[in-house]
Amino acid sequence: MSATLEATRTAAAAGQAMLEVKNLEAWYGESHILHGVGLEVRPGEVVTLLGRNGAGKTTTLRAIMGLVGRRAGSIRFDGKETVGARSDQIARAGIGYCPEERGIFASLTVTENLMLPPVVRGGGLELDTIYKLFPNLKERANSPGTKLSGGEQQMLAIARILRTGAKLLLLDEPSEGLAPVIVQQIGVTIRELKSRGFTVVLVEQNFRFAQTVADRHYVMEHGRVVAEVANADLAASMDRLHEYLGV
Repeated sequence: MSATLEATRTAAAAGQAMLEVKNLEAWYGESHILHGVGLEVRPGEVVTLLGRNGAGKTTTLRAIMGLVGRRAGSIRFDGKETVGARSDQIARAGIGYCPEERGIFASLTVTENLMLPPVVRGGGLELDTIYKLFPNLKERANSPGTKLSGGEQQMLAIARILRTGAKLLLLDEPSEGLAPVIVQQIGVTIRELKSRGFTVVLVEQNFRFAQTVADRHYVMEHGRVVAEVANADLAASMDRLHEYLGV
């Protein structure tokens, strides 16, 4: 068992939260987007933020990373308050963010894209391990970003943060616009990352995909968390989820 996975399981068994968000408010300029968001994520969990467009899901991830205009409330990562920290300090603490737009550098090869982010702490995956997780990327190692399919770009965007040593991964809409077979591959990857001790917060609109990978779900509406549902309780909660999500 890897040291990372063993530490993750020890912390989870002790009931420690890796991420605790309380009364989180966030603004873009004068626009007040988040209104008292609260959630927690335990080590080794995959937790989704579900909701319609404009519910505040992406803003929640960006607020955790310090990428909004202004924020208030409390965000504790590994027991340390980060709401006043800069985004680079948050990344160095061990949080990796994969935005919906992916941010692949078109003129760089797959390998160059993978090697670009700095290693901010120990525990990151080696390049050979990343290529075992993403065999498609190994086959395209020397291909420029412009030659990658949408699915390959998404895999690269996720893979790129695994080298950095981040242990909490924030993934924004990883299934968006991808063919069903590629969505299945992304799901396999997320489950494999969980088995390796990574903790994942996943923003999704695709509820059917989310339920195949997540332990728990937070439902957001109008900048607030309006429901929390364990994956095991989905069947009993479908009427409520249908009302919130239209699924």
